[in-house]
Amino acid sequence: MDAYADPDGELGIGTVVHGDFDEVVERTRAAIAEGGFGVLTEIDVTATLRDKLGREIERLLILGACNPAFAAEALDASRDVSLVMPCNVVVREDPALGADAVRVVAMSPAAMGRMAGVAGLGDLMGRAEEMMRGIIGSLE
Repeated sequence: MDAYADPDGELGIGTVVHGDFDEVVERTRAAIAEGGFGVLTEIDVTATLRDKLGREIERLLILGACNPAFAAEALDASRDVSLVMPCNVVVREDPALGADAVRVVAMSPAAMGRMAGVAGLGDLMGRAEEMMRGIIGSLE
């Protein structure tokens, strides 16, 4: 697993999978579901940039993952935590690592908790972090 650092720790949890992009997206969706989360949103960044700006980039998809029980508990602590919800999982081609390299990176729930600045979320975000690490780890 790869780590993406912020000043206080890891910002993201990631891995590289070699294979067909669409198949990796489906494997990622399945891993998210099996890991206790659901996909609430989907943003096709490649299509958006092409349609809005006429710009071409490698395939990049953002899946907004959410665990309803965790979300409810976090929102009970503070509605402001909604600023960092849902947990984005990015699936993108990574041509620097090979023609079939697909990078999958999830936002660290612990980093989300730090960004939200809401007291009392450490244990909850720690549990969510463990689950998200399991989801990303299952793709390796």
